[in-house]
Amino acid sequence: MLTVGDKLPAFDLQAVVSTDPRSAFARITDTTNPGKWKVLFFWPKDFTFVCPTEIAAFGALNGEFADRDAVIYGISTDSEYVHLAWRQNHKDLAKLPFPMLSDIKRELSTALGVLHREEGVCLRATLIADPEGIIRFVSVNDLSVGRNPQEVLRVLDALQTDELCPCNWQKGEPVLTAA
Repeated sequence: MLTVGDKLPAFDLQAVVSTDPRSAFARITDTTNPGKWKVLFFWPKDFTFVCPTEIAAFGALNGEFADRDAVIYGISTDSEYVHLAWRQNHKDLAKLPFPMLSDIKRELSTALGVLHREEGVCLRATLIADPEGIIRFVSVNDLSVGRNPQEVLRVLDALQTDELCPCNWQKGEPVLTAA
């Protein structure tokens, strides 16, 4: 599994960006948003129970991530057509403000090492890469446990200070100084 300090691998994936079939699809690559922080979060399967709670929670915080010069990419191994159908049929995903990427060939999830060995689907992995594409944060949950997008935002804030941030540090609080 790639980890902190590794370079985000190159990728070129089909994504769903709306519910309108005429404009729903776009290509997203590792170079699509130059100069931005990238938050990549993976989920196991569309049309499941825990996944939409996380996706909607990231969607609710999209503006906060954007205010911090970060883009969110949600990713699973489902096809772009399954992503589209899910968005069209789940009220919490209909107006999702970030793209849902299809890693149907499992290239990115394999390169990152975030596939569940037995199930062959993505673990609930979250990565933050800086504007140079260097991975600065990795968190992985088991298939049955949802993650906390607010904590991902807190970690992004801490990373962007480029300072020593204590446990439970929140944006605007003092950072530590080395003695």
